[in-house]
Amino acid sequence: MRLNTLKPASGSKRPRLRVGRGASAGQGKTCGRGVKGQRARKGGYHKVGFEGGQMPIQRRLPKVGFRSHMASTRAEVRLSELAKVTADGDAPVVVDLESLKKAGVIPMEAERAKVVLSGEIKKAVTLKAEKDGHVAATKGARAAILAAGGKIED
Repeated sequence: MRLNTLKPASGSKRPRLRVGRGASAGQGKTCGRGVKGQRARKGGYHKVGFEGGQMPIQRRLPKVGFRSHMASTRAEVRLSELAKVTADGDAPVVVDLESLKKAGVIPMEAERAKVVLSGEIKKAVTLKAEKDGHVAATKGARAAILAAGGKIED
């Protein structure tokens, strides 16, 4: 095989259609553009979705949905997920924003987290609920943490 003998497979390339060469050529007179109108003209350009002045479909349909930009910086933590947070050595388990991120419970871009009453907690943890609300807990979650022998530091 030589580079100068390489050719595309037969049938993979079609010859360019030469339009406007008479009726017998198959694409004479209007050259496959139909009759009159903007699309038959040489510069007959219009935008994608343009419907000739009629109200386009994307404007006839109602707007729907909303994506909160704030949702990516907020996280919800279940009580059962607090068990994933571990402590160094025999020190008590302290749950704060950094330890939750390190344990992979909340995403790294989270700025605030809230512990909710879902699942159950068996071991005692210390929840560091910082004053600016980086880690908070619902009323039921607070009661469950205290019932398990944990503490909440405000």
